Amino acid sequence: MITKIQRRNKIKARIRGKISGTAARPRMTVFRSNKQIYVQLVDDLAGKTLVSASSKGLEANGTKIEVAAAVGKAIAEKAQAAGINEVVFDRNGYLFHGRVKSLADAAREGGLKF
Repeated sequence: MITKIQRRNKIKARIRGKISGTAARPRMTVFRSNKQIYVQLVDDLAGKTLVSASSKGLEANGTKIEVAAAVGKAIAEKAQAAGINEVVFDRNGYLFHGRVKSLADAAREGGLKF
């Protein structure tokens, strides 16, 4: 029997084999824990994180989905300030549903294209 974590790691490896971020179009990767949600814009060629945002440093209250939307808006604002408009979305093996979808939709509304 394959566990939930093994399943996610398998999906994650398959996705990472296909996508890669550059300085012009970085990879937007999402990490979701039970309490927090984190997002980074990564340049894989240089191996550097260009911009990051998380629910930890954010003064957002509400449901986890509402907090994820606030993080999506925050990453979009930071990316615009850094001159980044286009990204490659990496859901990191998570289903595109709930918190991950909420974050992605808010980032799109904030002006990021992916």
